Amino acid sequence: MNPVMLLAKWGRSRTKIPFGMFDLAKAAQEARADAKLRSIYHRGQELAWDGRQVLRDLIQKHGGIKLPAHQKQALARIFETILWGELAAWKISAQLADRIEPLEAKMAATSQTHDEARHFYVMYDYLKELGHTPRHIDPYAQKLLDITLNTPHLADKLLGMQLMIETIALTIFSEVRSSRIEPVLSDLLAYYEKDEARHVGLGTQYLPQLLRGLTRAQAVRTTLFQLKLIFWTLAGLKAMEPDLRTLGIEARDMSEHGRLKQTAAFEEMWANAGVEPTPARYAIDRALWGIRELLFPQPGNLGNRRAQLRSAFAALRDWQPPTAPKTQQAA
Repeated sequence: MNPVMLLAKWGRSRTKIPFGMFDLAKAAQEARADAKLRSIYHRGQELAWDGRQVLRDLIQKHGGIKLPAHQKQALARIFETILWGELAAWKISAQLADRIEPLEAKMAATSQTHDEARHFYVMYDYLKELGHTPRHIDPYAQKLLDITLNTPHLADKLLGMQLMIETIALTIFSEVRSSRIEPVLSDLLAYYEKDEARHVGLGTQYLPQLLRGLTRAQAVRTTLFQLKLIFWTLAGLKAMEPDLRTLGIEARDMSEHGRLKQTAAFEEMWANAGVEPTPARYAIDRALWGIRELLFPQPGNLGNRRAQLRSAFAALRDWQPPTAPKTQQAA
């Protein structure tokens, strides 16, 4: 063998090009998931929208943004968090597109990267129309994003991005859109929601393949990772509560709606994994139901710690498995 060929072959085993992506024999369950992942990519191409044109048209349609100063400030603070969240999602989806090997899942992650780039620049343009210059976010939301950005574990990154951060974003979008507090934003968020629903589908379809390959120790690590994300999610929602109330949105209601969206996503993931949810799988949800009574108490319990504790214990005692509509990732 000539020296040039020897030099070219040196270190070939350490390549980052996944030459084996077409060699894996697929079970029927994985083949169905791959078909759905391929559909997510193609639907993303079909439904791609021109963010600049959409925003211009909506501003013209509604005659600009008309809000009192205090509501503008509240909206700006909430959606500055969304802005930086979209940038983090752009970075994370690019990481996923690079690291995921199966072709169909890689295609879906690549489509998401394109969507998140559009979401970021359109939200920046909207905040400029609102008269706001983005600078920073609260440390709780930043912690949530940093943890997901920096984890080296693919299953954790996918769980954090697709099933946690995306469902949080969907919940905020749905609540603000339904409130019609600002018509330009309400109509704009309908575009965001359709994209984000597809992104959740990457998690529900591909994450089961990763979870089946985890050792017991790795599964415990992923569960602890999820608990960290939940903690910082709740802390971030509590920090956002005053601004939500200024817009007429109750954080307590939002926490419940977010819980149902996440439940729907996880149930779909378990179904794709061929696993029936058991009461043990709902232990985290049961705890969250009790914690909600402490962080976001019922109106009659405000300022009454004893009443909040009674409600928390009652919630733990009377907990029922949540039910929610199926996610619509291909919308």
